[in-house]
Amino acid sequence: MDTEPEPASPAVSSLSSSTPPSRAWQVRIQWAVLVIATALCLSLSTQRGVNPLVIGAILLASAVSSIAGFAFSAVCGAMLFHLSDDPVQIVQIMIVCSVANQTAVVWSLKREIQWRELTVFLIGGAVGLPVGITVLLTLDRHVYTHVLGVFLVLYGCYMLARKPLVIGRQATAFDVFAGFLGGVTGGAAGFPGAFVTIWCGFKGWNKKRQRAMFQPFILIMQVAALAVISLLRHSSGKVGFDPAILLCIPASLLGTTVGMTLYQRLSDNHFARAVNLLMIVSGISYFG
Repeated sequence: MDTEPEPASPAVSSLSSSTPPSRAWQVRIQWAVLVIATALCLSLSTQRGVNPLVIGAILLASAVSSIAGFAFSAVCGAMLFHLSDDPVQIVQIMIVCSVANQTAVVWSLKREIQWRELTVFLIGGAVGLPVGITVLLTLDRHVYTHVLGVFLVLYGCYMLARKPLVIGRQATAFDVFAGFLGGVTGGAAGFPGAFVTIWCGFKGWNKKRQRAMFQPFILIMQVAALAVISLLRHSSGKVGFDPAILLCIPASLLGTTVGMTLYQRLSDNHFARAVNLLMIVSGISYFG
């Protein structure tokens, strides 16, 4: 059964007729600051060696992916891999922006997070992350991204064509395995959310509880992946982290605010459909 849309969160909120006057001004100021900061970063981007199209792609990807809470890296990567020849730097950009997005949303969900259950997923992610980073640094990305793309498209199409599937009896080992796969794809493609999101959907949780599980997982995995990748690049004599990447963050947060405004209007059933549609979009993006 569809549920009523929930009220806007304090971290990323929308402006409605029921918003108190003081809160309405806070929302207007938030939007104004993000718009001004994004415009300023666009003007500085060419001076710092950042393609302005990269910032535009990040804004669009953030808005689309924030509706369901994942797939930023897949949607963004489909565009960024055509704008840069350095796949490792692209992954770093996506991770940095995704970390900013996820931090804002996770903060708004902090009271909903079940840390004991989340820890189980993180154990699997910690094992899978080094595997994924090794894949990123040693293999042609097309070897593994095409396989991932086919799976996501088939899964998304299948789930759109049937009623939501809920698995009654679940073993902890499956939570660990979902986390492991998330760690692998997080290190290899900057996309740790797919398998954990799929598995959370099988638990029959509402949209808020699902996001309170897979979004903290995504955030923690991406922070860990960014740190490890930067250290490995630095140890090999390459630039570990380019500070110019930070110019992309305001656009990322602006896009997230747009996406979360739309998310507040979704029922649980509409949220499930949005997740499956983004699975398909994510899969298609890996064939670019």
